[in-house]
Amino acid sequence: MPTPTRRAFLKSTATVTTAAVATHVFVNASAAQTPADPFPLALIGAGGRGAQLAATIGALANVTIKYVCDPDTAHAQGVAKSVAAKASARGLTANPEILPDFRKALEDKSLRGVVIATPDHWHAPAAILAAAAGKHVYVEKPCCHNPREGELLVAAQKKFNVVVQHGSQRRSYPKNIEAMAKLKEGAIGTVRFSRGWYTANRPTIGKGKAVPVPANLDWTLWQGPAPQREFHDNYVPYNWHWFWDWGTGECGNNGIHSLDLCRWGLGVDTPLKTTSAGGRYHFADDWQTPDTQFATYDFGDKLIHWEGRSCHPRGVENNNSGFGAAFYGDHGSLVIDGGNYTIYDLKNKEVAKVTGPAPEKDHMQNFIDAAIANDQSKLHAPIAEGYKSVLLCHLANIALRTARTIHLDPATVQIKDDPEAAKLWTREYRPGWEPKV
Repeated sequence: MPTPTRRAFLKSTATVTTAAVATHVFVNASAAQTPADPFPLALIGAGGRGAQLAATIGALANVTIKYVCDPDTAHAQGVAKSVAAKASARGLTANPEILPDFRKALEDKSLRGVVIATPDHWHAPAAILAAAAGKHVYVEKPCCHNPREGELLVAAQKKFNVVVQHGSQRRSYPKNIEAMAKLKEGAIGTVRFSRGWYTANRPTIGKGKAVPVPANLDWTLWQGPAPQREFHDNYVPYNWHWFWDWGTGECGNNGIHSLDLCRWGLGVDTPLKTTSAGGRYHFADDWQTPDTQFATYDFGDKLIHWEGRSCHPRGVENNNSGFGAAFYGDHGSLVIDGGNYTIYDLKNKEVAKVTGPAPEKDHMQNFIDAAIANDQSKLHAPIAEGYKSVLLCHLANIALRTARTIHLDPATVQIKDDPEAAKLWTREYRPGWEPKV
């Protein structure tokens, strides 16, 4: 892909690169803004999740989407049209500019923030570039394709002093916040074990074949920092999740939400040992990541277990929920299902059942409020916390791919005594596109 034109906005600003933009030096555009001003955003990634986030943003009073960026122009046009229509219905005007390459939007000094909903392999590189450009960042889960990218993104947030929110929206659900307070208050006694899960009934993706790239898709730009592959007819718009080049499997796709709740409730950071087992069991197709996976994390005095079944929908716990997180204490248990929670005593008797809304807009509003104040401490899911949870997903995948227990050094948070596993701490990049801070 051609290298963009050299831009020099502020020589004193440090440079963060992913190769093709190595010559950029961006101005910090996160100047003070009053709450009454509309907060201009660029939406980066206009596929399914991007369209959902655009609708969420459209429900907020003090935000406008200035750019819709996606190498698939059909996706971008559809979302831009929807943004304009919803704004018009509210008596507002919005005509977002469509840009295949989001890096051009970062050159706009008036742009305050970005919302990143790309495939996983672009999350951290795009977020690092945006932070270097002085833009506040909302980055979807998982925040990184590998642990090294997560470390760099956390470093970029600190270096460039921007607000970076992770897309762990369940941290903003009112009843989840209440449930965590109950755990801390001792509602079920001392808690040493938590279990998370996600189940679904996904069909086969078949055996793909090489076909011409659709006219609306810039396949080279879509791949970006990942190694360049020929286009197959079963990669997009969604099945990239199940290929190691671009996705992180079901654990990174949906397991992150329950694992984040488990880690939050137990009050733990980094496991000492991680084990995982599973595989692609249900279909003989191109799907590379596991459709059935179990992971266990040993924190020394506390334990987390995660179960993922992409192709079998039977749920877990009394309500047969396909998603959730449960906590087991010496006085009872607490089970979170979406935005609700239930408390049981040791005889499995229901003590309390609490239901409530699960508004995603609260998480986005939390980001906007923190960005306007330029205050990372106001976030419900600051990137440093988000990365700790995402690291659990990566550790599970590394343990599975190497078929052995992964030990972390608690002081350095690096893999101990296993060079082969340590190689998966990072990834192979398209030459010259390695993210840097």
